[in-house]
Amino acid sequence: MSEQLTDLKVHMHGALSRIAEGGAERLVPQAAALFARDAEIRAAHPINEVRGIGFLEGALYGPLMAALPDLERRDSILVGGTYEGRTYIAAVGHYCGTFRRDWLGIPATGRTLYLRYGEVFEVRDGRIVQANCLWDVLDAIRQAGLWPLAPSLGVEEMWPGPITGDGLVFTPQDPGESAASIAQTLAMHGTLGAYRDEAAQGREGLLNMPQKEHWHPRMMWYGPAGIGTARGLGGFVDHHQLPFRTAFPGRKGGGQWDEISDLKARHGGGHYIRIGDGPYSVTGGWPSVFAMHSGPGFLGLGPTGRAVTMRVMDFYLHHEGLIRENWVPLDILDLLMQMDVDVMGRMRALLHRGS
Repeated sequence: MSEQLTDLKVHMHGALSRIAEGGAERLVPQAAALFARDAEIRAAHPINEVRGIGFLEGALYGPLMAALPDLERRDSILVGGTYEGRTYIAAVGHYCGTFRRDWLGIPATGRTLYLRYGEVFEVRDGRIVQANCLWDVLDAIRQAGLWPLAPSLGVEEMWPGPITGDGLVFTPQDPGESAASIAQTLAMHGTLGAYRDEAAQGREGLLNMPQKEHWHPRMMWYGPAGIGTARGLGGFVDHHQLPFRTAFPGRKGGGQWDEISDLKARHGGGHYIRIGDGPYSVTGGWPSVFAMHSGPGFLGLGPTGRAVTMRVMDFYLHHEGLIRENWVPLDILDLLMQMDVDVMGRMRALLHRGS
């Protein structure tokens, strides 16, 4: 299986690059060769989800190719594995090109654009049957010189590749190491789930709870636009974890369980992928987080009292026995729409101000 998975990763890396870089005239035949006809396509807001490869030309790749005529795909991580009998290929990277035409209403700049992505593909019989594409649309808005939200607490920047320089995993990996990687990730997740936000222990509580046993002293946490990048456990707590957990505390009491259960019934959710591939691991859900927005502080917004879902992926590098780096594609625009904040509408208002 390891050699078959390696061959599949190499094939997918090349095929996805050929789709991105082949131009609009070759998109349809190349997509038809890689995607199942009734493939489920799930993309970040405002693209969202549909079935059928016609969506690739009309809403996913086609408009991006028109906006960036010299489009190329740059994977910095590409891994694979199986979960619950399904085979997955997962990647983090950037689509790169010259921003010549407007995209999703974002005004073209005539300059280089790096559109970062987290993508997870379920592959069956050599074809993609489900594509999960969390493209950071908010970061593209930022690069266009517009910012419709409060300033990020973390640093907004292009995501780097792994410090180890081995993110394209094109050789067979030790199954024991792969299993240990995803086990460490799930153990860290367990500490997060067990922590009681209601105890209100603040910054010190998060710094001292058992998550610290899993993070490297020089950890890097790469968040989506709106949150940004954080360095070290202290930076992670200050720039993301504390404001996030204050805004979305543990789901207990106040009738919250009933509302969350309703969300789960309507949206499904939970992790659809949990894989380890050598020193890397990946988890993700569509959605994987269900929460009540009952506290202040997240993205500078006050509490709405609404139940929300979050489309999230996590890519981890395990290094020197600990989690060294964590790349986190998260559909911020979809989350904010549920909180009655229309980021695309705010962007349009900024563009038309004074006109």
